[in-house]
Amino acid sequence: MSSEHEELGPIDYIVIEWPDRQPTGEAAPYLLDLVDSGLIRIIDLAFFVKNDDGSVEGIELDDLGDGASELHIFQSASSGVLSGDDLTEAAAALEPGTSAALLVYENRWAAPFAGALRRSGAQLVASGRIPVQELMEALDAVENEG
Repeated sequence: MSSEHEELGPIDYIVIEWPDRQPTGEAAPYLLDLVDSGLIRIIDLAFFVKNDDGSVEGIELDDLGDGASELHIFQSASSGVLSGDDLTEAAAALEPGTSAALLVYENRWAAPFAGALRRSGAQLVASGRIPVQELMEALDAVENEG
């Protein structure tokens, strides 16, 4: 492994769905802030639609309409790693008639820690996310017990 790859942080992806194909771009400044502050690095960002018949097609930012103009700052955020098969797989989670974004990003904040673990011979054997709502319910339950 090259030293450049030794210092990579964990890589995550998220799939975001918009009903009626109407992303507004409201979240774009927050994503840009995460990048500018060095917390994440965008590896790939692809937009696509799941048509009413279930077919999937990639879309360009220009095709999203005026409401998504703030997203144009991410026009070149593509490493080419994502394929049509990746979009099809991501679209399995979507409702027909929606648009979506598939974002692949590096957690830069964790790179030094992850690199140290790799150099020591450690390897990641499991990871996951706890949905916020589940955590809130668990915390409420603990609070109500006391």
